[in-house]
Amino acid sequence: MKNPFNRTLSLLGIFRQLKPFVRPNRRMIVWTLLLTLIGALMAQVNPIVLKYTVDEVSELIQLPNPMETGIHVLALISVVLLAKEIINIFINFGQKYYGEKIRINVSSELAQTVIDKILTYQVSFYTDSNHESGKLQTRIDRGIESLTRLVQNFFIDILPLFSSAILALVVMYIQNVYVGLVSTIVVPIYFYVSSLQAKKLSGVRRTLRNQREQKTSGLLNLVNSILVIKSFVREKFEGKKQYDLQMQLMESQLHTRKVNFLYDGLKTFIEQFGVVAIILLTVFLVLDQQMTIGAIMLHIMLFNNVSAPIRQLHRIYDDMNDAMIYAEGYFDILDADSEIEPNGVNSPSTTEGTFELQNVDFSYPNSVQTLQQINMRIERGKTTALVGLSGAGKSTIINLLCKFYLPQRGNILLDGINLNDYDNSALREKIGLVLQRNHIFKGSIEDNIRYGKIEASFEEVQEAAHKAYLHDQIMELAEGYSHDATLLSGGQQQRIAIARLFLKNPPIIFLDEPTASLDAIATEQIKNSLDAIQKNRTVVIISHSLSQILDADYIYVLKKGQVVESGTHDSLMEIKGTYREIFDASARSLNLDKLVQTYKDDK
Repeated sequence: MKNPFNRTLSLLGIFRQLKPFVRPNRRMIVWTLLLTLIGALMAQVNPIVLKYTVDEVSELIQLPNPMETGIHVLALISVVLLAKEIINIFINFGQKYYGEKIRINVSSELAQTVIDKILTYQVSFYTDSNHESGKLQTRIDRGIESLTRLVQNFFIDILPLFSSAILALVVMYIQNVYVGLVSTIVVPIYFYVSSLQAKKLSGVRRTLRNQREQKTSGLLNLVNSILVIKSFVREKFEGKKQYDLQMQLMESQLHTRKVNFLYDGLKTFIEQFGVVAIILLTVFLVLDQQMTIGAIMLHIMLFNNVSAPIRQLHRIYDDMNDAMIYAEGYFDILDADSEIEPNGVNSPSTTEGTFELQNVDFSYPNSVQTLQQINMRIERGKTTALVGLSGAGKSTIINLLCKFYLPQRGNILLDGINLNDYDNSALREKIGLVLQRNHIFKGSIEDNIRYGKIEASFEEVQEAAHKAYLHDQIMELAEGYSHDATLLSGGQQQRIAIARLFLKNPPIIFLDEPTASLDAIATEQIKNSLDAIQKNRTVVIISHSLSQILDADYIYVLKKGQVVESGTHDSLMEIKGTYREIFDASARSLNLDKLVQTYKDDK
C-alpha cells in the first residue's frame, strides 16, 4: 500500500472520488440546484428595489405633494420586499434541509464503506506500523469530517453564494459595462491571493495531520501501557515525550495562524479596494449623467453580493485544503485493493481436517524469514503439538493454517485441496481458535460468549459456560450474564474464549497456549473440558504445559523456523535432541523432582 503521506489529491480528484457517494442523492441535488437558482434571483431583488426606490423618491420630492403621489410606490415596495422575504424563508429552509440531508447521507455512506472495506483486508494490513489503530482512527474520522464538510459547503454555502455572485455580475454588466469590469477584475485577484495562501499552508497541514496522528496514537499507547509505565517509574519520561509532541504541534499551529493573519489582511484590503473603486466609478458616472443616483446604491449592493463569497473564501479554502489533506489518508485506506484478503471459491460441506504443509517458506512484512522449508502433516481426528522456544514459528504456522497470511513459497493443503482455493469464511467456520490472549469485546458476558455462534439461545450460552467452568463464577456476579465482560479477570476472560469454542463446536481446533493465564485448578478443569471436545477432531496445540504435550498423538519440534524433530513423545525422548532439552528444562523449571517426591511422601 502507498504511504498516505506521499499521496496528493487535487480538488477535482476528490470530487471524482466522492461521486459514487453523492450520486444516490441526485434527486435531492436537483431540488437543491433549483432552489439555489431561485435564491440567487431573490438575492438581486433588494438592490433593484433600492435603485427603483431612490430614483422614484428623487423624482417624487420635486412634486408639490410627494406623499400623496408616492403612497403607491411605498405600497409596491412593501409588497415586493415582504413577498421576497416570505419566499426566502422557504428557499433557505429547503437549501439547508436538503444540503444537510445530503451531508448526513454522504457521511453515513463514507463511514460504512470504509468499515466494510477494511474488514476485507488481510491481517498484514493491521500489523503495518503505518496502520496503528490511533492513526487509522484519526485518518478515517478526520477524512469523513472534512469530506462531509466539503459537501455541506458546496450545497449550503458555495453554490448559493457563487450563484448569487454570478447573477449580480450579470446585472452589473447590464447596467454598466465599466462597473461590471471593475467587479470582475477584483475577484480573480482575490482568488489568486487565496490560492497562494493555500499553497503556503499545504505542507504545514500535512505536518499537522502527521503530528495529530502521533499525538492520538501516543495517548492510546500511554493508556494501554500504564501498568508498565508505573512499574518502571517512567511517568516523567512519557510525560516529556507527550510534551515534545504537543510543542511541535503548537509550533505548526502558530505558523498556520501567522500565515492566515497575513493573507487575510491582504485579502481584506483587496475587497475594500474594490468597494472604493465601485463607489468612485459610480459617482463619476452619476456626475457625468450616465446613470441615476439610485444606480450608486444598486452597484454597491450588487458588489456586496459579488464580494460575499469572496469573504467566505478563506473559510472555504481552509475546508477544501483540509478535505484534500485528510481525504488523501481516507481514500488511501479505501483504495488499498492490494490489501484485500485473497479468497477462493471452494466451500466443501464437510471437512475431514487433514493438513499438509509442503516446503513452506514465510516471513512477515519488513521482517526476517520466519519459516523455512516446513514439511508437516496434521492428521484428521488427532492432536498434533507444536513445540519450540519462543520465536521458533509455532504461532506463525497456526496463522498460515487459518489463512490469515499466505506462504511466500510452498503449498498448504486441507483434505488435498490447496488452502488458497478455499473460501475464507467457509474455511474459518470450520476452525475454532483459542489464543494466549483473546480479545474481549465491550459488552456483556452473554454477548461475548455468543460471538462463537450468533444465533445461539441463552441455554446454549449457559451450557458453553458450564463446560468452560465459568458458569458458577458468573452467577456470583450481581448482573450475572449481563455483567460487562471487560471487567473480568484475565483468567475469566480466557474461559469466555474457551466457552466460545464450545459454542462454535468446529471440526478443527487450534489452541495457542489456551491455559497460560489460568491458575492450576482452572488449568486442570479446562484441560478436562478440552480433552472432551478434542475427541474425533483435528487439534493443533501450542503449549508449555507438559501435560498437554504428553497427550498429543504427534509432536513437531521447531527451531529457528525449521522442523528439526518430529514423532511421538516417547520416540522424541529417545532421540535426546531438542525436544529432550526443552522437556528437561520444563521439568526443572517446575521443580518436578521435588513435586514428585512430595507427592510420594504424602501418599
